Amino acid sequence: MPDLLESTDPSRGDRALEGPLVRAPLSLVNGARIANKSESLEAKDSAAAELGPKTGPPVLFFDRVSRWYGPVIGVNGVTLELRSGITGLVGHNGSGKSTLMRLAAGHLRPDLGAVLVEGRQAWTAEAKRHVGYCPELDTYYEEMSGRRFIQCMARLSGFSRAEARSRGDEVLELVGMADRAQRPLAGYSKGMRQRIKLAQALIHDPKLLLLDEPLSGIDPIGRRESIQLFHKLAGRGKCLLISSHELEELEKLTDHVAIMAAGRIAAVGPLTQIRDLLDDHPLSIRVASDQNKVLATALLDCDDVVGLDRLPDDALLVRARNPRRFFQRLTELVISEHLEISHLESLDESTHDVLGYLLGGKS
Repeated sequence: MPDLLESTDPSRGDRALEGPLVRAPLSLVNGARIANKSESLEAKDSAAAELGPKTGPPVLFFDRVSRWYGPVIGVNGVTLELRSGITGLVGHNGSGKSTLMRLAAGHLRPDLGAVLVEGRQAWTAEAKRHVGYCPELDTYYEEMSGRRFIQCMARLSGFSRAEARSRGDEVLELVGMADRAQRPLAGYSKGMRQRIKLAQALIHDPKLLLLDEPLSGIDPIGRRESIQLFHKLAGRGKCLLISSHELEELEKLTDHVAIMAAGRIAAVGPLTQIRDLLDDHPLSIRVASDQNKVLATALLDCDDVVGLDRLPDDALLVRARNPRRFFQRLTELVISEHLEISHLESLDESTHDVLGYLLGGKS
């Protein structure tokens, strides 16, 4: 029986797997690389965000990519490089995650820039041989059994009947569906359907795996098994881009994330470094209360406040470092001084959604 995780027929474009993941430096805002915490969050659009080993060409490369839906922009000037290992993609609904995934899968063509998979345009057949795609939504031939469906996917990938059967059995075993594969897809639970989606993405042994909400609907035991599988695949040199709107979920998978906001990559890198950099970056905050003078006096005594101005509408413009500590202090002031806050808003677009996720709630 062929090993799913080893190279197969060279005519299908498979290749020897690369070495293990090497951590890369933190990058923030449109892919600009940040070498240390003293550098600004504001970044150059032309710089590329890199994750994975620096040697050799990237598995997935976004080169200043933009994509519109009529007057609405889905992805805006994204530059991103991914190599082997696991990268989490996180963002609010409408941030551009799904558009980015569909561009990487070759389902969409960029209006500007280029998306390359193993050096080939993502929408070409040559590139798609290297891609396994697990979409968030599924549409199956419901009357098929799970095993029959996977074998059909293998045949469509160019395998013979014998290869389709052997690889189908192997991949079903890999995702924990071997003992339930004879049941019709119509009777599968959400978690079982997720496992079958993952199986079809793996059947042709792709170099790049694009997984959109792969843990949604899976029970805790299944989640643990899936996470172990993702780490095993990454250890074999595969490049995994895993999309989710839950940062806590991605933290169980990898420390490296790309945070999307308004169609842009707002931050890329290890979460610990993103948090540390945000702590040192002054954040502009517009705040208004029923007692602005009392609030302003109290805020000026805070060590994290580096500037405070009064706006024309009588609101306060506060510049503060260490956002988590500042907002904790602001909450204490509101309670102790019995203030009523009528408006609270982060004005820095580059850190708006990043801050919301790192604080564990809405931005």
